[in-house]
Amino acid sequence: MSDIKITSAFWREYQELITKEVLPYQWDVMNDAAEVEMMHEPGGNEELPESSHAIANLEIAAGLKDGRHSGYTFQDTDVYKWLEAAAYSLKYHPDAKLARITERLLDLIAEAQDDDGYLVTFFQIEAPDRKFARLKQSHELYTMGHYIEAAVAYYEVTGNEKALGIAVRMADCIDAHFGSDEDQIAGYDGHPEVELALVRLYEVTHDAKYLKLAKFFIDERGQDRFFDRQMEADGLDRDVIDGMRNFPLSYYQAEKPVREQETADGHAVRLVYLCTGMAKVAHLTQDTELADACRTLWGNIVNKRMYVTGAIGSTNIGEAFTGDYDLPNDTMYGETCASVGLAFFAKEMLELDSKGEYADVLERVLFNSIISGMSLDGTHFFYVNPLQANPGICQHNPNRAHVLSRRADWFGCACCPSNVARMVASIDRYMYTMKENCILMHQFISNEATFDNGVKVSQTSNYPWDGAIQCEIQKEGSRIEKMGIRIPNWTEGHFTVVVDGKQESFVPEDGFVYVPLKEGKTVISLDLDMSVRQWQANPKVPYNFGKVALQRGPMVYCLEQTDHKADLWRYRLTNDSEFTYRFEEQLLNGVGVISGNGERSCAPESEDLYHAYGDIVWEQDDLFFIPYYAWANREDGQMQVWIDHK
Repeated sequence: MSDIKITSAFWREYQELITKEVLPYQWDVMNDAAEVEMMHEPGGNEELPESSHAIANLEIAAGLKDGRHSGYTFQDTDVYKWLEAAAYSLKYHPDAKLARITERLLDLIAEAQDDDGYLVTFFQIEAPDRKFARLKQSHELYTMGHYIEAAVAYYEVTGNEKALGIAVRMADCIDAHFGSDEDQIAGYDGHPEVELALVRLYEVTHDAKYLKLAKFFIDERGQDRFFDRQMEADGLDRDVIDGMRNFPLSYYQAEKPVREQETADGHAVRLVYLCTGMAKVAHLTQDTELADACRTLWGNIVNKRMYVTGAIGSTNIGEAFTGDYDLPNDTMYGETCASVGLAFFAKEMLELDSKGEYADVLERVLFNSIISGMSLDGTHFFYVNPLQANPGICQHNPNRAHVLSRRADWFGCACCPSNVARMVASIDRYMYTMKENCILMHQFISNEATFDNGVKVSQTSNYPWDGAIQCEIQKEGSRIEKMGIRIPNWTEGHFTVVVDGKQESFVPEDGFVYVPLKEGKTVISLDLDMSVRQWQANPKVPYNFGKVALQRGPMVYCLEQTDHKADLWRYRLTNDSEFTYRFEEQLLNGVGVISGNGERSCAPESEDLYHAYGDIVWEQDDLFFIPYYAWANREDGQMQVWIDHK
């Protein structure tokens, strides 16, 4: 793709928010120049630094100031993900001040990098003798992988050779230390990430050793007792991150080789980052066995372990998956980073297979569980994205303390804020997938696109609030023969397609309809049924039995306490509930809302904790639903996605 310009009102507003508010705010936080209230890492770690210190760590490693390292071993990644978001921002919103900041940052990173290419400030400052010695906990390859991703993005946007050169030296350092030779480390990082980063580096440098190294890390994982051997050699009592020693190998996706893994286990972010790297390697090397392993893990995630918003991770203990159909709403984790990682995975699965189900999940996370991680003002963030919240309980129950009902200024473990920034800033990379003779248009985000293969696309709509989508394709001497257009699964087959003024009858193939393209201009009008739909969960999900969730278009909806007179659990829908949709321009920066009639229980007030059972009296009452992503931007209060149905 040579150029894609986002014209969607919905996503342009988000991208401008990244440029004007999010990036400056996060830069100040990382430079310890913003007054913020730091929140405990929601997984339960009690270490709480007073500030980010992320830039200061780089300055200390570069010898520009004295001091100790502060924060996690992977604190550098906050900076690198911010740099990646800044790179994407510079593409759609050139900004001289931001460009100067990023150039100076690259100078600092270059100064901090060791002569051999190594760069992880914790080990450079605090433990230079322990580099690559405790990979189960150290996050070294994870950290350097995030810089490599940022450098590739920055190079692609600006052509900056310094950014890419730092990444190449870093990757060469990793390549020198890891492999199957006698003097190399036959192992891998405890937190997968470098695999996908190395493939991205290969894609811009075309140096096959980076693709080979990514494949090595994937295939080496789970082969032997590597982590145990390293810890025994380094000293069992020398943990670099407290509490991580006793997690099982499945937590690190290292219990067995990846090609033998059948269920999505362990830390959710680790799993989807690994799967993204696996899918990229499988695609580029035509490794069918590895591709099948990706399909197996994908199927387990989305069919048995994913929330209706696309969130993943059912427990705060290890930020992890649990078992099939274990999807609690009020104690769940649903980390923002995990949703970003699932979007990565979905994108790469579309490269492997032209199946709409991947794009359906991609859309689900983009419009729900990713942007819910950031407030509408761009300066407050969720780490955990629950489907049910009650501040009166969460504030007092330690088992629910990880569930916030208000977004935080910043976190001691601040992986999510910069992750959502780079995701939103790069939304143009998630809309089309190129095939040999076909372009898949799978995300309905208005844009103007010019492809290197002689095709131009203009897509216009008021999506996600309206399902009428207009698409003009200009083809000039291109080998592209057709446009594959996704029919979202939420339409339940209700759609119309008009090509050059004539309504056509298309039968979707794996979620896509394929429109032949003639030389010159082809005009396609797609109309998707945007009726309000009530979804129910598989009856094996005990938490949602007898409940429904509302969805309109790609948006999942929720109730907020501020719109209702009683506790949310006292409401229910009935068989004759009817829904009306309208757009409220003045609410929550402009959102589509759903009103419906239902019932509210009117149990008599009593001071008794328990009393004899009596019939519950139900009164008619109205319910008011807002898009899930927009909750917690008004008054603090209860929120609920799943609601009882009579």
